[in-house]
Amino acid sequence: MSDATDGDQYHFDPVTYLEMIRAEVPAYEEFQDAVATATAGVGVRRMLELGVGTGQTSRRVLALHPAAELIGIDESAEMLAAAAAQVPAADLRVHRLEDPLPQGPFDLIVSALAVHHLDGAGKADLFARIAEQLGPDGRFVLGDVVVPEDPADVVTPIDGVYDMPSSVAEQLEWLAAAGLPAQVVWERQDLAVIVGVQGADAGIGS
Repeated sequence: MSDATDGDQYHFDPVTYLEMIRAEVPAYEEFQDAVATATAGVGVRRMLELGVGTGQTSRRVLALHPAAELIGIDESAEMLAAAAAQVPAADLRVHRLEDPLPQGPFDLIVSALAVHHLDGAGKADLFARIAEQLGPDGRFVLGDVVVPEDPADVVTPIDGVYDMPSSVAEQLEWLAAAGLPAQVVWERQDLAVIVGVQGADAGIGS
């Protein structure tokens, strides 16, 4: 995905981000709606979002859980400033995915278009740390760019440096190892929404 870099950090311009992402991800709006829909059906008092960006996911998820307390993290203070306009009541923090996560328990942890910036080992480590911060029956919703089975389904541009997508199968394996049995609830070419539930035997639970 298009980027501007400063040393080893990954940055987007919050002013142009939404226009850029809609151009590069044709199914962006449908994808975001699918991420939000995957959070429905669970009582949410506290939720954590990983990679808030400009708050597009936050806004949709809070519309479904208006009474929830949202803590959101992103490594870009500029992006969080833009997100604050979307979700002014949220507790937004400058924080990297590689750092210790905010203290749970959380009923819901959600991430959209952020985790693919981690390599495979980084994703597996993050999933284990997510499981530690989820409460009983807590839900993790992951929406992201993935490596599709059919190379013809690669439609989202990636730079090969800061973008390190993994396959759905790999991520399901890492989630299961973390104690979050998961399943895919939505797919479009090289985009997927995956849901894991703390303590579930399989699938997303009830």
